[in-house]
Amino acid sequence: MTLDNVSTILNDGIQAIIITSLPSVGVGLVVGLIIALFQAVTQIQEQTLTFVPKMVAVFLILAATFPWMAGLIIDMTNSLWVQIPVYSR
Repeated sequence: MTLDNVSTILNDGIQAIIITSLPSVGVGLVVGLIIALFQAVTQIQEQTLTFVPKMVAVFLILAATFPWMAGLIIDMTNSLWVQIPVYSR
């Protein structure tokens, strides 16, 4: 296994992690921003107010995008599994 193979595998893995985590992180960011604006407008400074809506939104997005995320990771794993003879040279 050459250094090019290792860097390609690592690059693909990091890209898969970033792409699959993007929807849940993005939704958490948007919901957090909306709640922060709501808190600023109403002057309610309750620290626990942000957690429940963010958790619900992130869990819903994870439930909605899980088949896509699992498919992406399974495809990457299958391609690595098929390439084992090439990498073992």
